[in-house]
Amino acid sequence: MTAVISATGLWTPPESISNAELVASYNAYVERHNAEHAADIAAGVAEPLQPSSAEFIEKASGIKHRYVLDKAGSLDVDRMVPRIPERANEQVSLMAEVAVRAARQALERAGRDPADVGAVICSCSSLQRPYPALAIEVQSELGAGGFGYDMNVACSSATFAIQNAIDIVRAGHARSALVVNPELCTGHLNFRDRETHFIFGDAAVAILVEHSDIAPPGAWAVLGTKLRTQFSNNIRNNFGFLNRCDEAHRDDADKLITQQGRKVFKEVVPMVSEMILQHMAELNLKPADLRRMWLHQANSNMNRLIAERVLGHEASQDEAPTVLDVYGNTAGAGSIIAFHNHSGDLKAGDRGLICSFGAGYSAGSIFVRKAA
Repeated sequence: MTAVISATGLWTPPESISNAELVASYNAYVERHNAEHAADIAAGVAEPLQPSSAEFIEKASGIKHRYVLDKAGSLDVDRMVPRIPERANEQVSLMAEVAVRAARQALERAGRDPADVGAVICSCSSLQRPYPALAIEVQSELGAGGFGYDMNVACSSATFAIQNAIDIVRAGHARSALVVNPELCTGHLNFRDRETHFIFGDAAVAILVEHSDIAPPGAWAVLGTKLRTQFSNNIRNNFGFLNRCDEAHRDDADKLITQQGRKVFKEVVPMVSEMILQHMAELNLKPADLRRMWLHQANSNMNRLIAERVLGHEASQDEAPTVLDVYGNTAGAGSIIAFHNHSGDLKAGDRGLICSFGAGYSAGSIFVRKAA
């Protein structure tokens, strides 16, 4: 039995922020901070903060723009945090709401009714709450059957969840398994940190994995999946419910995302390249067999090097499409957004790779073939 990806869905917020707008806010904060600490800076007991520029952001990451939940709060120099009011327990949670929007689009594209879904997995880099599971809330909002559960593997969350969904379908626990990946990343972004404030945007994606005998036309047969993890401290977010138990460190900077970007770049590029090449060898695939690569959308320079190591030449936009220039880094959603936006033109028999990588370290590769 072959598992297939029947359809995907995508939701993005209506508001967006350009690099120029983000830099204007950040530099205003830097100017204020340096003025308020001028005496300490002059005395040499404090370092001045350095301003940023749109050119620096684009060169460092390839990002030009990102969709966000709340533009005004994120850019407000007195706040620099999105305004996202908490909802009553009787209301659908924000993360479940956006996941459902992406899920409905995926189901509609596959011609599937929510009642046909037998499993829901909510997998994302930052879950809104520990319990009840957001997947169960999504299941309820959709009117799906079966069961649901949450999981988190940082920026590899979607590909790891797709592997789980494939296993569920292959084992016969459900004929249709839905993965939802709501990435509301700006909520854990430090807009006062020059090295990370530009990285993330907000989005939600959904992936419908099904038994091949019910697949709609144009589905994607899954040729093989591979997952890898290797512990690293270089990307962290230490926010969690135990933080309230230690008042001394409850509001430290590491309760938002922190990373050592140069170390991540140096270590992740060879790890992911080697994993992809090993996986290709196991599937008897050669670089020429790949029509397209949908890579994790974190950094354009990382993607360029990984694609070059896999293909043996510098990849074109057609071979390895980029979406992070428009969406920013959307954590686990990035490779799926690339697949969602840049797979419709492929023909029956074309093969491609969906690949994620991120904190953990974690990496997931999924090779697919377009069906007739």
